[in-house]
Amino acid sequence: TGSGAILLALLSELPGATGLGVDLSEDAARTARRNAVALGLGERAHFLVGDWSAAISGRFDIVVSNPPYIAATDIAGLPVAVRAHDPHLALDGGAEGLAVYPGLFDSLAAILAPQGMAFVEIGAGQAERVLQMGRERGYDAQSYRDFAGIERTIQLKPKATKIGLEIGFEAANVRSP
Repeated sequence: TGSGAILLALLSELPGATGLGVDLSEDAARTARRNAVALGLGERAHFLVGDWSAAISGRFDIVVSNPPYIAATDIAGLPVAVRAHDPHLALDGGAEGLAVYPGLFDSLAAILAPQGMAFVEIGAGQAERVLQMGRERGYDAQSYRDFAGIERTIQLKPKATKIGLEIGFEAANVRSP
């Protein structure tokens, strides 16, 4: 969730939608809540403190994630405005910057509506490997480029053979900010 920027931007463009942001950091969830209220979106934006999909239950039409995708060895070379502002946990994607994607994609089966879509941000040069991870898990996957022409977002949709798969789980370790 971080500051809530992605969720709040979506809610501002989708006036009939409600959204739920999940973050490991209670401070981030509080910041996102304040931003939602300041933007007049407080009634439609909800925030939980927890670990990704373990913090929620239910199905979602759209899932968006800006996971940590920076290779651990590259963090020191990031601009000071990034590495001094963002928590290390929000940046560090492991040795190659790809560590979180397998678990993230595996958890989508439990929370993505049968006709839903997921969008995840990726780092420069990661598209082919992340697309492959999504396809190996049974999703139709495609990438989108940002304004600089860099493949920056991966879209995942359940393949027709997965529609109707129902996997439920209960929320764990969840607390409201």
